[in-house]
Amino acid sequence: MKRKNKIIIVNLFLIFIVLIILLFVILNIYKENKIGKSNYNVQGVSTNVNKKEENKINENKTNEEKKYIKEDVPLEYKGYTVISKLEIPKIDLETYVLEKYLEETLNVSVVKFYGANPNEIGNFCIAGHNFKNKNMFKNLKKLSVGDNLFIIDNNIGRVEYEIFDIYKVNPKDVACLSQETNGKKEVTLITCTNDSKERIIVKAREKE
Repeated sequence: MKRKNKIIIVNLFLIFIVLIILLFVILNIYKENKIGKSNYNVQGVSTNVNKKEENKINENKTNEEKKYIKEDVPLEYKGYTVISKLEIPKIDLETYVLEKYLEETLNVSVVKFYGANPNEIGNFCIAGHNFKNKNMFKNLKKLSVGDNLFIIDNNIGRVEYEIFDIYKVNPKDVACLSQETNGKKEVTLITCTNDSKERIIVKAREKE
């Protein structure tokens, strides 16, 4: 009888141990599932945030691409480096803006005289002779405030500008070259008039 009681006690003890082990395993499985769900939710939120930021960046990029039409501008014109193209529809002018301001380049086309690079914030100053060549500044005097012009380059694209001021100055007056543009993109066109005794200045600002 005593032996039978001992066997029963041992069996009950073993069953108890097995139950404790099972309980421990079940608790571990529950914790792992809970942590896994928590991590999944956190990762999901993070992914959603990243996607929102990515979509925002892509949207801004798309808007920028829509704002400025991309066009190809030749890198050279008659052996000289080109940095942009200038178009003024009112006077039927299409001309390449050369990189270096030299006597020989001025005889070929209009050139960058001073200031910011094409279509960047600042004052992009372009000088040219008033020769009768079709790519020179002979007809700047026919422009009026409110007329439009375009600067096209290979980095930003085609940007439209509106003329807001036209005036004449003494050749020694360089105020038109100022880079104080209040964070705006501006273009200044410069040519001679009155037998080189004066300069015609045409000021334009990016059209909103």
